[in-house]
Amino acid sequence: MAIIKQPSCDDPIEPALLPVAEAMRRLSALSEVVTGTEQVATADSANRVLSKPVVSAINVPSETNSAMDGFAIQQNDIPSTGEASLRVVGEAFAGRSFNGTVQTGEAVRVFTGAVLPKGADTVVIQEHVAVDGERIAIDSEVQAGRNVRHAGEDLTVGQTVLEAGRQLTAADVGLIASIGITSVEVTRQLKVAFFSTGDEVHPLDKADTQPLPEGMVYDSNRHTLRCLLQAMHVEVIDLGIVRDTLDDTVAALRKASELADVIVSSGGISAGEADYVTQAFHEVGDVSFWKLAMRPGRPLACGKIGEATFFGLPGNPVAVMVTFLAFVQPAIKQRMGVTHTEPFAVPAVIKSSIKKSPGRTEYQRGISSLSAEGVLQVELTGKQGAGRLSSMSAANCLIVLGDDVDSVVEGDQVVVWPFAGLLS
Repeated sequence: MAIIKQPSCDDPIEPALLPVAEAMRRLSALSEVVTGTEQVATADSANRVLSKPVVSAINVPSETNSAMDGFAIQQNDIPSTGEASLRVVGEAFAGRSFNGTVQTGEAVRVFTGAVLPKGADTVVIQEHVAVDGERIAIDSEVQAGRNVRHAGEDLTVGQTVLEAGRQLTAADVGLIASIGITSVEVTRQLKVAFFSTGDEVHPLDKADTQPLPEGMVYDSNRHTLRCLLQAMHVEVIDLGIVRDTLDDTVAALRKASELADVIVSSGGISAGEADYVTQAFHEVGDVSFWKLAMRPGRPLACGKIGEATFFGLPGNPVAVMVTFLAFVQPAIKQRMGVTHTEPFAVPAVIKSSIKKSPGRTEYQRGISSLSAEGVLQVELTGKQGAGRLSSMSAANCLIVLGDDVDSVVEGDQVVVWPFAGLLS
């Protein structure tokens, strides 16, 4: 009897598999920005996504001021040669101005942040001045207009400071505070439900009270996903472990779609008889894609269940992380309203050879570092099996080999995604 072989994750490449680039295009079309906004205090706005631009109502700085401790003078008093003697007529501090006007031949002692006195246009730093009682001496090396911060040189009235779609950083929050804005409008917080699947998955909370039963594995994927999601500052909904029955899986997906904007599961997504996530998703959802030309993570289901975006990730721990970083994270950002969602990518020189089948995208775990010559280089963490979570723990980046790349040899240039850029 002839054996009819089905496509397998062990195959080098299957022509019918969807290219990663096409999957990304379809995913972008699925990931509409969530509806609803809210006003949050500036002090609580870090990591939220602006739903409308922030516009400055003031100049920053609001007034021309001194950038250094020193003496405010008129540039006309700078000698062309030799030295000039000026009379000190007062002092100006940050928050306490000099009330008079600097005349020719005069100077005012100023401190950093002090409003520049009227009549002055230059600050000579104190280290370049000779003080003699109520007089100072300056020389011809003083540069006109130096050490002065002009009103509005950072921000001006009516200027758009931050565009809609920006996820606010600490610097952004400080910038908003600097223009006196007490609250900002942001998209509502995204809700993400996640769960693990499989009769072999053992809860971690039982590890202290009973030994791991034969044939079971601890539920590492759910803890990995929780950390990845929490780092994205979404509302996390943990639905636990779903056992291997079609009814339980269908019920979990329906419940998740009622609670969340995005659903993420791990395991049960291949084509086997016990892969109930695949069966349940086809029953209750609208499938956009299922099998990709990539490694690790070939079985990756994506589509909609009701209004929720669904991701069925593989069960292998490395594949869970890789598919999350490559697909789930950008989609969540897009649904949050973030404008720029692409992973940060940089070129690096590979320190070892990598065999690769053409026609698929591969994500290898790497360790990047600077060479003695200042060149970014990268090497593999070791064996790259999809079940070796230690390879992710040891890595600080992913080496991304596109579907147009054949095998690479030592010294070739490759693209890396630093974890510092992906996980921040």
